[in-house]
Amino acid sequence: MLTEVTAVRYATPLREGGSLPGVVEVDDHGTYATYVMKFTGAGQGRKTLVAEVVCGELARGLGLRMPRLVQIRLDPVIGLGEPDQQVQELLKSSGGLNLGMEFLSGALGFDPLAFDVDPAEAGLIVWFDALINNVDRSWRNPNLLRSRGDLWLIDHGASLIWHHNWRTAETAAAKPYDASDHVLAPFAPDVAAAAERLAPLVTEELLAEVTAQVPDAWLVDEPGFATPDEVRRAYTATLLPRAKTIHERITLPGTDRKDATK
Repeated sequence: MLTEVTAVRYATPLREGGSLPGVVEVDDHGTYATYVMKFTGAGQGRKTLVAEVVCGELARGLGLRMPRLVQIRLDPVIGLGEPDQQVQELLKSSGGLNLGMEFLSGALGFDPLAFDVDPAEAGLIVWFDALINNVDRSWRNPNLLRSRGDLWLIDHGASLIWHHNWRTAETAAAKPYDASDHVLAPFAPDVAAAAERLAPLVTEELLAEVTAQVPDAWLVDEPGFATPDEVRRAYTATLLPRAKTIHERITLPGTDRKDATK
């Protein structure tokens, strides 16, 4: 389970995010730190936070750079002094556990016109995004940070789209991944090499470790499932077979949809 910390001060909203995440200061067992908090009370609901945890921890397990994730315990009283009515309502509706992502001080948003990316690293990220069906890493919204010369992955709440309708999960997970609009598509991503390196790492054991990080409170009362552990196993059952063949169904500019790796 993700480490639990306590929010002690709400600093500022990040208005470029559709779910209105905010920068908060937390007490991390005696150490004060800054995190970007995403709220259970946001319009997208708790499944956005589940996707953030599953995808973020899976990225970490595969050796990709991902800021630390934590559970943030929020007392709604923290929002009483917030002058923005929208933010105040969001804080009031998000009491309890929320999701925090470590704030990378000094990091810059990735600009494909300003930075170069090696085809090998581009391939790793494109393959990972295909695995989780991430539709939100385009040139319009890269969701990548550049920190000390390295690329860091952030914001995976729009991934795993099939978990919004589990009855269609098997069919949805079998679909191709269109990477023609991916922010790293211009860098000749080596998807075949990425698949050779990463696909064997996506094991049942790794997926069990990853899904175990999701709090039970975000998985309870899921239609069609009796327990949170059943929901966790559904994520594993969907991602495990997809990892083996998704590289064959990635469309990049100039590739044939039937054979995207050649």
